[in-house]
Amino acid sequence: MIKKEEILEIFDKYNKDEITIATLGSHTSLHILKGAKLEGFSTVCITMKGRDVPYKRFKVADKFIYVDNFSDIKNEEIQEKLRELNAIVVPHGSFIAYCGLDNVENNFLVPMFGNRAILRWESERSLEGKLLREAGVRVPKKYESPEDIDGTVIVKFPGARGGRGYFIASSTEEFYKKAEELKNRGILSDEDIANAHIEEYVVGTNFCIHYFYSPLKDEVELLGMDKRYESNIDGLVRIPAKDQLEMDINPSYVITGNIPVVIRESLLPQVFDIGDKLVAKAKELVPPGMIGPFCLQTLCNENLELVVFEMSARVDGGTNSFMNGSPYSFLYNAEPLSMGQRIAREIKMALQLDMIDKVIS
Repeated sequence: MIKKEEILEIFDKYNKDEITIATLGSHTSLHILKGAKLEGFSTVCITMKGRDVPYKRFKVADKFIYVDNFSDIKNEEIQEKLRELNAIVVPHGSFIAYCGLDNVENNFLVPMFGNRAILRWESERSLEGKLLREAGVRVPKKYESPEDIDGTVIVKFPGARGGRGYFIASSTEEFYKKAEELKNRGILSDEDIANAHIEEYVVGTNFCIHYFYSPLKDEVELLGMDKRYESNIDGLVRIPAKDQLEMDINPSYVITGNIPVVIRESLLPQVFDIGDKLVAKAKELVPPGMIGPFCLQTLCNENLELVVFEMSARVDGGTNSFMNGSPYSFLYNAEPLSMGQRIAREIKMALQLDMIDKVIS
């Protein structure tokens, strides 16, 4: 793991009057870059030819760094360009996937917003489960093996896959049948199946809750919520049941979009409670813990209990649903505040207070 001292030594050589906010052109980069510009920063988008269209059309990037493949972001020449631009990189799901978690932890010598040590805790199901359980939040029952399945389960796989390959099963036989079908279609590998995460299928309404922890203010903020729009399941449910049976189509859960939602107000104490608990436990297990944005994906059951089934320890894709602010972010300062602008504002405040060491790694 890259030591914070190494990053601070690099940052000390920066021109503090010309700090640039940089990210990979994908995932949540539109509001990350736009938010940075609104807070007065220059912005850099790392992209490929053909993938730069949205960032040019929406005019959110001041400079572009072009790569042949997104995985090239880990290359030393790209890192050197970023350092020359006095860049602080804001990581998101695509950035981590293309750079590679090992490279983020050990080789990417550019200052990053947030705690890079906590990213593995969202990627590895065992660590994610440990953090959530020890934080004292309600999580679905976990099954150690397909042979243990005794009810309806959802089967997930490691990494940021956007729901690709996930499936529901109600028996050991159904698990292996569906896994084999997905393997034959090239969606899953033997390694994926061996590392499958099997958990209780919780029936409820979906709330993906977007928080921001400010180490400068020592406060957990609620910035927005969304629910997921998934293919092909959200198309299948529009088809009458008898026709679904005749079509014999296996449902999939690939995230294709996000829909903003609000939760009933009486559940907000529970929303803040689980966010506070996670931040407190993360400080113990992965110091300095959560820094900036994180997301808890939840289901609210009929007993009005929020069950947390997944965590993002960085900016989550659902924040795209409130690029011009959410009902919750508006309540803080009566302004349309996106997650990207909130990140930039924390960086700006850290620079002004000479506390940048609290927000980068």
